[in-house]
Amino acid sequence: MIKFVMCITRHPDMTREEFQDYWSNKHGPFFMKNAGDMRAKKYVQSLTVDTPLNEGLKNSRGMLPEYDGVAEVWFESEEDLIAGMSSPEGQKLGAALLEDEKNFIDHSKSSAFIVKEQEF
Repeated sequence: MIKFVMCITRHPDMTREEFQDYWSNKHGPFFMKNAGDMRAKKYVQSLTVDTPLNEGLKNSRGMLPEYDGVAEVWFESEEDLIAGMSSPEGQKLGAALLEDEKNFIDHSKSSAFIVKEQEF
């Protein structure tokens, strides 16, 4: 299994609550309704918690501010991900997802990458 991981910063005109509501109740269900078109096996949203612990973690390590959330999409293989995103349905869905992301994500302050898990 491999994962598409996206570390997300919310659109600057949104509160974290508005961002989480849109992501959870609009974008997430839209993605899941069409996940099969991209051959996605699993989708997880990790919503950042508003807690002083985040400020403490940042300060103790000299890190950047936390993201507003992390999206993870599981695929059987890199080949499956490429096939799903290259299909006509996957390309149409990818364009629709990107258009919807503009409603709640600041792409210039977000990041996306492909990973494989390694458990210990």
